[in-house]
Amino acid sequence: MPSFAPSRAPRSPSAAAVSQDARSARKHGLGFWFIAFAFLTAMAFAAVPTPLYPLYQARDGFSTFMVTVVFATYAAGVLASLLLAGHVSDWVGRKKVLLAALTLELAAAALFIVEPPLSVLIVARVISGLGVGMVTATATAHMQELHSIHRPGATAQRFEIVSTAANIGGIGVGPLISGILAQYLGAPLRLPYIVFGVLLLVGIAAVVLTPETVEEGFVKPVYRPQRISTDHGDPAGYLAASAAGFASFAVFGLFTSLAPGFISGTLHHPSRALAGLIAFSVFGAAALAQTLTGRLEARARRLVGLIAEAVGVVVLAISMHTANLGAFVVAGIVVGVGAGVLFKSSVGAVAAMASPAKRSEALAGLFLISYLGLAAPVIGIGIAARYTTETTVMTWFAGIVLALLAGVSVLAGRPSTTAS
Repeated sequence: MPSFAPSRAPRSPSAAAVSQDARSARKHGLGFWFIAFAFLTAMAFAAVPTPLYPLYQARDGFSTFMVTVVFATYAAGVLASLLLAGHVSDWVGRKKVLLAALTLELAAAALFIVEPPLSVLIVARVISGLGVGMVTATATAHMQELHSIHRPGATAQRFEIVSTAANIGGIGVGPLISGILAQYLGAPLRLPYIVFGVLLLVGIAAVVLTPETVEEGFVKPVYRPQRISTDHGDPAGYLAASAAGFASFAVFGLFTSLAPGFISGTLHHPSRALAGLIAFSVFGAAALAQTLTGRLEARARRLVGLIAEAVGVVVLAISMHTANLGAFVVAGIVVGVGAGVLFKSSVGAVAAMASPAKRSEALAGLFLISYLGLAAPVIGIGIAARYTTETTVMTWFAGIVLALLAGVSVLAGRPSTTAS
């Protein structure tokens, strides 16, 4: 006797739609981590040369001042990219800009691998800076959108923690890995770039596999550079935030350019692994502090940043005068905490005071001034080091940063017309 199995009821359109939405959410959730990896890799690669600068100096015989020039060209590349291309992904899509940025980083890695002379080293740093400027804004926006699609209705806490770790933490990971590779394996001026070249290729593949979150329009707006605006109804508050950003990035610039030379010279510890570890501790402390202070009220967070950075730069100057490596390491961690928290406070203050229509312009102005802080003090230190001792230069650096922080405290304490 033939038997007939009951036929399966067809799935309703709503069930199919739910399944499709679930698959889409999973893809966006995986893409969130893919972009985080690509973001971290790009930021880490940008800081790979940090512990290697003394090796370039020994090989080519150039001065501390030339280290500042090489670093300044990187900062100039980042700044130009932020202003000219940081906002283009809003029109053409996140993936296209990220792929272009990672390709630039890969090109820079190829230049580094051939152990370039000083002129090519400068070109490689400019290219790396251009790539980083594109990555910073685009990857952050992409991660936020992927997070929102994957976890609709959820808080932004995961996005904020992971994007901060990828950005600031990545800058610390790069010197740590390159310092260890250069110290304990052969070809110290090639191997770190080969390793990160492979990681950048993996990052490119990760971006390719990630869903796009921006629908490219048929009609694109007329291109213009990122607008910059500093007029947002609270001049004192904006000036305070900008000065805080300048002071924070001045410290970051010091530890990604000249600090390894100070460690091997004034402090008499030439280990490249140690230089990388110290840079990692500074940026790791900054990223961790930004995460842990997320729930603090704005004024309290700013106060923590001001005090920590002030104490850190004082101890930093003392450690140089006493040639005390332990004090130098502690100072780096404390100043990293202060700079990280203070810069996060500045971003929050500017975002709060600016109207939604002008928020990107306001933040662009903040980043412009902050990146000037990344380059200008380092160049000043390099010039001054040609005429006086490194300990004297660091004393002046600490004094200037303390004056900036005092100005921030005074300006931020004035009544404002907008919420901070």
